[in-house]
Amino acid sequence: MIYVRRDPTSNRPAREPAQRKRPVSTRVELCKADQVAAGTALRVEAAGLTVAVFNVEGQFYVTDDACTHGPGSLSEGFIDGDVVECNFHNGQFDIKTGEIVSPPCMIPVKTYLAVVEGGAVFIDVD
Repeated sequence: MIYVRRDPTSNRPAREPAQRKRPVSTRVELCKADQVAAGTALRVEAAGLTVAVFNVEGQFYVTDDACTHGPGSLSEGFIDGDVVECNFHNGQFDIKTGEIVSPPCMIPVKTYLAVVEGGAVFIDVD
């Protein structure tokens, strides 16, 4: 005997949830770690992205380079610890999380998980 699970709201067989396929990510090399001194940032264009690679006390963080408020470049901004100040309107972002620290910015900046392997900085992009 075969049992078919029924949808409780109708008398039709219930559909099984579709398996969600995770997007395949691609590892992208951005730069050599020694190209970004502690307390600085480097603008990198790779895989169709323009990102800022930050070195905060020897830890690497990557965000989109464009400020979410205007045409400012975060890699050209003023860095104080783990905060970057946009060079255009002086809005501030947390380098580690992308969250807004100070207006006029109202939208967090996108961040990417940075991995250092073999002396190079990589991110995974979907």
